[in-house]
Amino acid sequence: MSLLHSEDVLRVLHGFNPWWTHRPLSIPRFHRLAFDACGRYLWDDSIRRGILIAGPRRVGKTTVLYQLAERLLRQGTAPHAILYLSLDHPVLKLLTIDRILQEYHEQILPAGEKAYLLLDEVQYAGDWDLHLKFLIDHRPELRIVATGSAALRQRRDAIDSGVGRWITVPMPTLSFYEFLRMRDRALPDVPPGLRPQDLFQKPKSYLANLAASFRGLLPEFQRYLLVGGFPETALSDETDYCQRILREDVVERVLKRDMVALFGIRKINELEKLFIYLCLNSGGVLSIKTCASELGTTAATIAGYLELLESSHLVFRLPPSEIGGKKVLRQQSKYYLADAALRNAVLLRGEEVLSDPDELGKVVETSVLRHLSAYYYLDVPRIGYWREPRKNKEVDVIVESPRYIIPVEVKYRRSASLDSADGLATYCGREPKVRYAYLVTREERDFGVTEVEGVTAKFLKIPAHIFTYLLGQSEHSLWRHAGRKAEPPPEEDAIAGD
Repeated sequence: MSLLHSEDVLRVLHGFNPWWTHRPLSIPRFHRLAFDACGRYLWDDSIRRGILIAGPRRVGKTTVLYQLAERLLRQGTAPHAILYLSLDHPVLKLLTIDRILQEYHEQILPAGEKAYLLLDEVQYAGDWDLHLKFLIDHRPELRIVATGSAALRQRRDAIDSGVGRWITVPMPTLSFYEFLRMRDRALPDVPPGLRPQDLFQKPKSYLANLAASFRGLLPEFQRYLLVGGFPETALSDETDYCQRILREDVVERVLKRDMVALFGIRKINELEKLFIYLCLNSGGVLSIKTCASELGTTAATIAGYLELLESSHLVFRLPPSEIGGKKVLRQQSKYYLADAALRNAVLLRGEEVLSDPDELGKVVETSVLRHLSAYYYLDVPRIGYWREPRKNKEVDVIVESPRYIIPVEVKYRRSASLDSADGLATYCGREPKVRYAYLVTREERDFGVTEVEGVTAKFLKIPAHIFTYLLGQSEHSLWRHAGRKAEPPPEEDAIAGD
């Protein structure tokens, strides 16, 4: 016998779906990129796949689902044909998706009629991947959009049992471009299709004018680095409040709730210690053996926890990269927090970060990595780093696909020189596939294309606030054109312009 009666289930469903009784929706007007990406697939009836929005907590996934519901209503969809469910609700956790749909069809909308299922935090539903696989295969009248914060389980189950049935839409923290739009700030007067790679072909006068148009955004960029790309913190001017929100609603809920509920973690203290260790060493090469020794646990435990933290979108792993197909031996991965503001919040570091060159460099490097991984996502690249320990040479980020290799070095300091002895120039000199490379800087006076003697690749020195803004803006353009076979890969047309 079920613990719940039909009226108990219906009460919850009505609470989540106010449009069934014509109650107004109160949701933000600002649309994240994920809204446009989901809409592009959802409005196209020829696409027979579920849509999975994957990202960390508090980035606005729930808001996107409600915004999709609002758009459907405006397009004339019958209110009862839209079903939103938050599957981490205590009542709904007691039910399978099939049982919920049974109640929905018996009491709200007859089975067989077209309906939109908006499923929030889907990983909390038992055997969710098997239930949704069946619905996608056998219930073509249902269009499904799901969100999740635990990517590991989603990704593995989807690969094993749902190949070809899911379109994954990533939803990381706000880009700098989205941050400005959400805060309703004046945007620079630049072409909407301008991408960083286009700047290699521009004259010095164009770059000078471009830099001038971005000058007023520097205070906003510093704010972005301090409070991060979470919608709630983006809209607040109180740094202490922002950091408390990040600690309590993002970090602690993942470590103390999600990890226990989804993965059965019991030694939460060990997991918390590891996360603080990563905060202190963000962007550094991590020796699992050394980390385990310092934290008083085993290497196997640390390796497992690192995988879980990555799966929950709290950290980003950067593996070592190769040159010319040579294998990398005995090198460890680097780990970054998903958003630099998480580090600031956990370590209780406020505006003093902005005046500490070393701390600020780590924050900017994390932000640049976030923008690169999002911008190149559709090309399914391998993103790593390059290091030659014996000569102390390194390149912060290597974006690699079969068509291109893009090295990016971050030198967020007053002097950002580049010569043949630097790691960036050394890497480009050894890797013949590299045509263009970026040196992300701090000062506007550094902005420009340069060359290094003996190296065929060209280098663009570009201030971080301009680089991240253009990547974020260009990301929107790439998603609008996603799926068009005629669309060139991100670097291909710039290279062809030589």
